[in-house]
Amino acid sequence: MKFRRHCLPPECMNWAQASAFTLLEVALAMGIFFMAIFAILSLVAQNLQAVRGIQPYSVDASSLAAELMLTNKVEEGFESGDFGDMHPGYTWNREIYLVSTNGLYQVDFMIFRARGTPGEENRMSILLYRPESGARPGSGGAAESFRSRARPR
Repeated sequence: MKFRRHCLPPECMNWAQASAFTLLEVALAMGIFFMAIFAILSLVAQNLQAVRGIQPYSVDASSLAAELMLTNKVEEGFESGDFGDMHPGYTWNREIYLVSTNGLYQVDFMIFRARGTPGEENRMSILLYRPESGARPGSGGAAESFRSRARPR
């Protein structure tokens, strides 16, 4: 009967025959992997920028409303202006009139395209309670005449 002698791995293992990756191979594989990931991320960023460029552009009146909300007093009347560099080619109109004698005002915002297709782009109305303003109903003559031209009541 033959007995086999069992040996422990450190004594019997032939290190020359063991298969493993060297540090250089691992570093090279990681470099290739990261180059591929960064190339894919660059393509995704370019595609997102192209998609943003073809989406229809709409200007919202909320920035005008936010600016007016910061004031404590409002006056009846009509104002207009443009957005400057923020939205080139767009103008706005704002009409403020007293709704109730307790200081409740209605503000109508209208945004227009100055160039290109004529017509109104956006319209928004808000109510502001400003009792400190102290105006009387109907004191804004220009606002009344504009209101009658802008929309039928």
